[in-house]
Amino acid sequence: MLIAFGLAARALNKGQQALKLAAAGAVLGVFAFAAVIFAGPLQSPDLFRIGASLIGFGGGFFAVGTLITAMNLEQGPYKGLALGAWGAVQASAAGFAIAAGGVLRDLFSQPMLSGAWGEALQNPDMPYSAVYHIEIAMLFITLALIGPITRSLKSHVTHQQGFGVAQLPG
Repeated sequence: MLIAFGLAARALNKGQQALKLAAAGAVLGVFAFAAVIFAGPLQSPDLFRIGASLIGFGGGFFAVGTLITAMNLEQGPYKGLALGAWGAVQASAAGFAIAAGGVLRDLFSQPMLSGAWGEALQNPDMPYSAVYHIEIAMLFITLALIGPITRSLKSHVTHQQGFGVAQLPG
């Protein structure tokens, strides 16, 4: 994720649009979760490591892209509120995702591991795989929403800022 922060800063300084960077993070996430899913059946620790690394990398791009979008909203009395909302949403979504992922894994475990859903799913990797498939679906929903958001923000965004300490609101 830290490497992605640095590469995102470099891309933004070269004129990359922030929401396109966020979309690139979501696309990386799709491939990353797919790699983690396939790592189990292929018994490939290296594929798992690559997938886990790309999850962090995509998350870094997405976080920077959405933060810069919030920072680039027009000046006004609510710019600080937008940044605060971004932070609250990030923290809340991360907490909810971790909790929901754990609950879903537990819910899928009993029927899968008992064989109730068939012998093919009777594998300890399958509950995690089910959760990661849901994550991939949510990333596709995110990608579908970024386009309209990009169009609606064009009239509300001032010049593109870089990513650094100097750009933080004071």
